[in-house]
Amino acid sequence: MAQQTNNLVASVPLTNQATYTYTDSTSNYKYEGTSSQLNVSPTPLVDPLGRILGCAGTILPDYTGFSVGVYEPNPSDPTGTELGSLLALTRTEFPDIPNNNVPGGKSPNTENSNPYFVTNNPAGTYNFLLDPNKGQTDIGRTYIFVVNPPPNSIYKQRRIKIQIIASTGTPGNNIVQYVASSLDGQPISLTGETRVEQTVVLVPNTETVGLNLLAFEFTTNLCQANQLQIIKTGDRAAAEPGDTVIYRLSVKNLADAALNNIFVTDNLPLGFQFLPKSVRGELDGQPVTIASERNGNTVTFRTDATIASEKVLNIAYAAQLTADAVRGNGRNSAIVNAQRADNRFSVKDGPATYQLKISPGIVSDCGTIIGRVFVDKNFDGEQQPGEPGIPNAVIFLEDGNRITTDPNGLFSLGNVLPGYHTGVLDLSSVPGYTLAHNEKFRERNSQSRLVRLEPGGLVRMNFAVTPTFQEPVKK
Repeated sequence: MAQQTNNLVASVPLTNQATYTYTDSTSNYKYEGTSSQLNVSPTPLVDPLGRILGCAGTILPDYTGFSVGVYEPNPSDPTGTELGSLLALTRTEFPDIPNNNVPGGKSPNTENSNPYFVTNNPAGTYNFLLDPNKGQTDIGRTYIFVVNPPPNSIYKQRRIKIQIIASTGTPGNNIVQYVASSLDGQPISLTGETRVEQTVVLVPNTETVGLNLLAFEFTTNLCQANQLQIIKTGDRAAAEPGDTVIYRLSVKNLADAALNNIFVTDNLPLGFQFLPKSVRGELDGQPVTIASERNGNTVTFRTDATIASEKVLNIAYAAQLTADAVRGNGRNSAIVNAQRADNRFSVKDGPATYQLKISPGIVSDCGTIIGRVFVDKNFDGEQQPGEPGIPNAVIFLEDGNRITTDPNGLFSLGNVLPGYHTGVLDLSSVPGYTLAHNEKFRERNSQSRLVRLEPGGLVRMNFAVTPTFQEPVKK
């Protein structure tokens, strides 16, 4: 744009000393310093030029439907990260008509529209002119820059917070310092940073001042919403303790660049025993080496292989079910992490889950009830030396099962379903004996016993008796 004389340009600049203190509400980082702030009346507009680029810093093949906008933070949001209203920008014109009180604009956003639609701009460039007369370049001003891809785009929205932390200058030479922070988790620069601090020199140019405030070549890199996909499958829908299940993890590269530094974290359900020697890897029909490491129920798989775009890495491994598996839910989940080979950006996907129905099985699920019928001489409910067992005593369970004690007064019942069970001593099977009074536990002064049997567990059901003629007299 040619130099012009304009009534919006300041005549004599004033230089004032100012001390500033500014705290980033997100990071709590505190900025302090002394500046010479240039006050120009009226001051020219300042211009952050930029460009929308792909994840690796390349121009996108098509910008149809893309728009960019500058928002003020939502004042009711204490974090300062939610969008408020669009920033009211000063209207401009291009080419500039002198002395009409309408500042000259700059291509491509000649009218200083907010938002600005990049649809007709094949290079993906844009710009906004900030007006110092409205305080838009004052220290402490905060904006949220947003890039909106079109609906159904492979790219996701970008949000970057811009905080002006210093504004200094001398006649004809202004300096603005700002911090750009990613609000969407995507890196700001091609080297992976999510927070960047920049200092930019402003050079007055009649009604406009060029300022690469946001340097959007590195702040608006757009990455695909889904660059990586993980799918988890198993070789069966149901299993029981003692069975072995084969799991398969399929990791597909959906990005436009190769992926490496791949590792998968897989959380196994309770009672699943990982078998390290079973691990196999395959990529594009060729075997690949997969390293595995287990920490508790978490198994981590790593490989040095690189997955090309649209290729799939398959990882298979086996796990054996133990008796504890019936206590778990049979669901495990896996998460994959990787890095783009071109710009080292981190990508991830998951969790991918697989639900295995656990069938208890007759042996693994059932437990055992054991017990004894004995003469309790000291009425403590426990059999000690010199307290003989009663043979041929009969115990009935709640399901009608009849159990008879052996010559030592012992009995056992295997393959009992888990849950609550009741046993009753048939006193007619022990003539000359009656229940022994228990001086330790009042609940054992009953002819019946209630026990809870865990899956695959073992419980005791003891009965103490005493000769009828020794029955203590109740007071």
